[in-house]
Amino acid sequence: MSHYLITGAAGFIGARTSEILIGQGHTVVGIDNLNDAYDPRMKDYRLKKLQAMPGFAFVKADISERVILDHPTLNLQPFDGVINLAARAGVRYSVEDPWIFLQSNVTGTLNMLEVARQSNSCKFILASTSSIYGANPAYPTPETESSSEPLQPYAASKKGAEVLTHSYHHLYNIDTTILRFFTVYGPAGRPDLALFRFVQWILEGRPVRINGDGEQSRGFTYIDDIARGIIAALKPVGYEVINLGGHEVITINNLVTLIEDITGKKAIVQHGPPNPADMFTNWADVSKARRMLGWSPEYDMRRGTQKLVEWYLAERSWAKDVLTP
Repeated sequence: MSHYLITGAAGFIGARTSEILIGQGHTVVGIDNLNDAYDPRMKDYRLKKLQAMPGFAFVKADISERVILDHPTLNLQPFDGVINLAARAGVRYSVEDPWIFLQSNVTGTLNMLEVARQSNSCKFILASTSSIYGANPAYPTPETESSSEPLQPYAASKKGAEVLTHSYHHLYNIDTTILRFFTVYGPAGRPDLALFRFVQWILEGRPVRINGDGEQSRGFTYIDDIARGIIAALKPVGYEVINLGGHEVITINNLVTLIEDITGKKAIVQHGPPNPADMFTNWADVSKARRMLGWSPEYDMRRGTQKLVEWYLAERSWAKDVLTP
């Protein structure tokens, strides 16, 4: 079995990926700085589950700080792969504080590339984003579309991480897969994203705030599909950029209707002005993932949203109080 380093291990995607790898018999060292980018109760919840699993070791540290390279846990034995999922995420927040996005997403990636280089140039996976495609790509969007016109500092920081990763592949022959995620959701998800917020607001009878007219759309991707894709991407590929995204695109208005149908509760909808940092839509062409990784999304929106609602109801005693800005 293999030994992996996963950054952002207490995050939404990092925690689920760690759980699956440990369940397969691998060992995982997880790094997270447990920041307050969103309600820290979510990371505490995920981390407690991981720490109860044999085969998981946790390091509380910030990957953007160079001293991480000297941490003793990272030097105990070489890794078979570094899965870099730690990031400051969120297109809107990056407009308010672009500096912290550059520190985490670019400098943090540089430090983790150094870890991979020092681990005999082991496998490296970088989490990137569909936001990198900018304003007017083809739909569904293939990896060959331009990623050089990002609309916000978040996407720009991910572009910087991608090209930095390519330089390390070129210099040190690090086998690299860059995965561009399309709007991930599911149980214990990020509370600053639409699915968690809408489920909480509708079930608790709070107003559902929508930017613009609600006709913007997303190709949401269920968390287990993303985690399966990450694990499939651990295979040797040389250097590849691959989309991971759901096969179903839904408008925000129809998403509210879907949650109303699943929960049996009526939403109190309030529309506000559109946000200029938002993309109007995204929709992944995943033919490359299917061809190279044997991967396809398995969850449709109804099934995935039902899983999220079931989780929320089971954890409602505390989840109802999670901050959803």
